[in-house]
Amino acid sequence: MRGIFSFLAQGGPLVWPIIFCSILGLAIFFNRLYFLFRLKREEELSLHRLEEVFEKGKDPKELARNGGPLARMIQEVLPVCCRDRALLETVLDHVIDHEVTRASRYLDQLATLASLAPLMGLLGTVTGLIKAFMVIEEAGGRVDANMLAGGIWEAMLTTAVGLSVALPLMVAHRFLLSRVQAYEDDLKRLAIALLKVLYQRDLRETER
Repeated sequence: MRGIFSFLAQGGPLVWPIIFCSILGLAIFFNRLYFLFRLKREEELSLHRLEEVFEKGKDPKELARNGGPLARMIQEVLPVCCRDRALLETVLDHVIDHEVTRASRYLDQLATLASLAPLMGLLGTVTGLIKAFMVIEEAGGRVDANMLAGGIWEAMLTTAVGLSVALPLMVAHRFLLSRVQAYEDDLKRLAIALLKVLYQRDLRETER
């Protein structure tokens, strides 16, 4: 471990902010991955419960106490159901947007970290080259490789570290975005199933 730190230290001070970006990005990725996995389980359970309500003709109000996206949909929809279809769809869209916003939390920060890492690596490259040319100037042009090694190390290592951090973070960001999109599609499917149950309930009450 000490060897790794000493190796990275040759890249100059900008290596450590890049490493911090990596750690913070990984923390965001695993946090969102767990959160989306939990939301997926909640959505699947909600759909299963809704199917039971539809088949057995129960009142969907019972599901409003279970928590999860379905419960929040029911709580928002029941006060306006089902007199105005346009209003009902607007309310459902609002609930879905709110759920998607919750699911995509911190993704902008993850994208920012993925963009910052290579830029800091580039800045480290520039500062390393500046140091190398300062050594050349101070030596009056009579230099050897050992005198330039520090600046060259800093120039190359910060670029390598920056790219090594940025690439996985970019992949992680795109992966999470795809999972959020899939979750949004699942919510729309859940909303349609809820509307079927509500219209079935209203149809039964009308026939009485």
